[in-house]
Amino acid sequence: MNYIEVILPLPLEGTFTYAVPEVMEKKVQIGVRVLVPFGKTKMYVGVCNSMPAPLNIDETEAKTEPTETKIEPTTAKVELTTTKVEPTGAKTKPRKSVNYKEILSVMDNEPVLLPQQLRLWHWVADYYMSPLGDVYKAALPSGLKAEDGYRPKMETYVCLDERYRNEQALHIALDSLKRATKQQKILIAYLELSGIAADATLLLEDVTTTNVDTLRLKRVTQEELLNTTHSTITLFRNLIDKHILRTYQREVGRLGCGETADEERIKPLNEAQTTAYNQLLLQMMSHNVTLLHGVTSSGKTEIYIHLIQKAINDHQQVLYLLPEIALTVQIMERLKRVFGHRLGIYHSRYSDAERVEIWQKQLSAHPYDVILGARSAVFLPFKQLGLVIIDEEHETSFKQQDPAPRYHARSAAIVLAQMYGAKTLLGTATPSMESYYNAQQGKYGMVTLATRYQDIQMPEIEVVDVKDLQRRKMMKSMFSPRLLAAVRTALENGEQAILFQNRRGFAPMVECHVCGWVPKCPNCDVSLTYHKNMSLLTCHYCGYTYRVPDHCPNCESKEIRGRGYGTEKIEDEIMNIFPEARVSRMDLDTTRTKNAYERIINDFSSGKTNLLIGTQMISKGLDFDKVSVVGILNADTMLNYPDFRSYEHAFMMMSQVSGRAGRKGKRGLVILQTKNHDLPVIQQVVRNDYSGFYASLLEERKEFHYPPFYHLVYVYLKHRNDDTVNSAALEMGSRLRELFGTRVLGPDKPAVARIKTLHIRKIVLKLENGLDYRLAKNYLRQVKDAMMAEKRYGALTVYYDVDPL
Repeated sequence: MNYIEVILPLPLEGTFTYAVPEVMEKKVQIGVRVLVPFGKTKMYVGVCNSMPAPLNIDETEAKTEPTETKIEPTTAKVELTTTKVEPTGAKTKPRKSVNYKEILSVMDNEPVLLPQQLRLWHWVADYYMSPLGDVYKAALPSGLKAEDGYRPKMETYVCLDERYRNEQALHIALDSLKRATKQQKILIAYLELSGIAADATLLLEDVTTTNVDTLRLKRVTQEELLNTTHSTITLFRNLIDKHILRTYQREVGRLGCGETADEERIKPLNEAQTTAYNQLLLQMMSHNVTLLHGVTSSGKTEIYIHLIQKAINDHQQVLYLLPEIALTVQIMERLKRVFGHRLGIYHSRYSDAERVEIWQKQLSAHPYDVILGARSAVFLPFKQLGLVIIDEEHETSFKQQDPAPRYHARSAAIVLAQMYGAKTLLGTATPSMESYYNAQQGKYGMVTLATRYQDIQMPEIEVVDVKDLQRRKMMKSMFSPRLLAAVRTALENGEQAILFQNRRGFAPMVECHVCGWVPKCPNCDVSLTYHKNMSLLTCHYCGYTYRVPDHCPNCESKEIRGRGYGTEKIEDEIMNIFPEARVSRMDLDTTRTKNAYERIINDFSSGKTNLLIGTQMISKGLDFDKVSVVGILNADTMLNYPDFRSYEHAFMMMSQVSGRAGRKGKRGLVILQTKNHDLPVIQQVVRNDYSGFYASLLEERKEFHYPPFYHLVYVYLKHRNDDTVNSAALEMGSRLRELFGTRVLGPDKPAVARIKTLHIRKIVLKLENGLDYRLAKNYLRQVKDAMMAEKRYGALTVYYDVDPL
């Protein structure tokens, strides 16, 4: 009997060995799904694994070539073996004494995973130290992970019964319905819709069996027939009962056919874009990864379109990744006009059935040439991948946080491209430190596009000193007089304005004005955010909700007030100040439905709304023609966040949202409100001085051992009991220090030390470039296994976050 290794959708390390019954041996292939028993009663859909050898692909991001520096334990107290660890996908020979369970069925005639996708799964599991089963769960649509999870969309069609497929019989049927005029009307309508009324020779065609390419008889759906005749289903069923008409089911795709591709809709590049395009082609000849550093509104998308068309002409496929679903709305429309039915869209707002059909189309003989998608699109199968474009490559949304695997789609896409021998293009106006460092070191190619499209000037950025205005009692709300005046002028001139506040809800917290009572989440160590529209206090970590009390439960006072400003409160106040404005808000609360992004963006683009309030969603590459004013309401919330990347993220966000101003025909104005106007990073934003910002930050990163000179690994421990997790963290920190020495920091409590009733501790590892990362990760796995083997830590959760953001 033969045996296979199966990947199961479970958060467990490694693969599972199953026996293959002789009758199924010819059906089993690498990458097919198999139904297998697990435990006493459960069954799972697994994937037949095909990784006979360990991967030899290193992380390409922010790392120089390893020099195999050894990690010497600093003490001999803990003996951790460093024997070779087999990769999770390695097939091992089953022991003859073990009675392996047999697979129950083979669910596919052809693999649902191509070799490169399966290799990517293993790379993600290995590099990000995540169970292979978690990668499986993240990669495949749900409909492919269950035995009956995906059902093709079926449509009910109508046709003539076999006995009436000649003229004489049809006339008899019509005569028999003279007294049933409504039924006769339905039959006549069918004959007209199908084309039989105009051409009786079509009676000989059988729509249920005839090949679609030769069929002249038009297929008619039951819904179409009933809508045309305004008839009831009861009348229609009378014709079925009389065996004059009959129905049949036919599978129809959920994916639209799309427009025909039209290369003439590709806009010609201007001189600066043409120069950048040619330089990109040269850089791609000598580099696998190239960074396009183009200022906001420089026309990077048009360059992408020309590169995509070149790839299609070379019979290659393109993966175009975006960090946010919101961004796909505008770019999708632009790409559809050019590439039509060649373009496929893939992201989490599509239904699971739609994602399954896109997956299946990618495996078919006629896959999409271009896939536009968010993070999860990196796991789609490709047959001829030639180009990967990662737009807004700096965005933190590319990093998966929870649940596992905590992968970075940018890094995964670079590795995927390497597997195909494809080229990767990173595009942004504000490169991540790691990508820019790699370009400066020559590891990546780099092309700079420093001029905006149509030579539009970069926006003028005015800094407003909020502290001074408040001291002089000239600013009592979130809006400075200068900002209000600029917005008023824009609206009076028929222009648009954007207000940016990176915090949703009405108020971050509410407080009793008498005793200081603040409602907090019972499950998490955070205060509850007030959402006025729902009249609820909500925890943004676990979803707990609490009705806003009429009086303080501590002192009975009714003086309960919101503190701080969220986008909902900004919207409320701005509508009072500018009642004539047509205001919309874009944040997580207003974009939960499938088409909400599209509606909000299209309304603003078309001018139905003229004042847009939003969180970081509005900062990411959206193109609006009439925006003349952008207000950054509170830069300090970004700058004061307790993280070593806070200045980097703040610079990027402020620069990106500033770039929404003055898109066409006029220089834009940005009002940047802050209490720290003299900070160097603020002045660098004003001057659009990315190189100066990068240089100053690079020295700080080098001195304090942060990326791009070091890789970070965060170790998280969680338990319902605070004493238990504290004890476990101290012990694990001690064990790690014996192996990694001063590279280990902590354990410490994170800023939010309890989420969903679990107490949290965090340990930080700083691993310098050139380290033997495989050996380091083997040590980390062994320490984790040793901790979890102890009975007192049975309910403890331990996981690693590699290259955290």
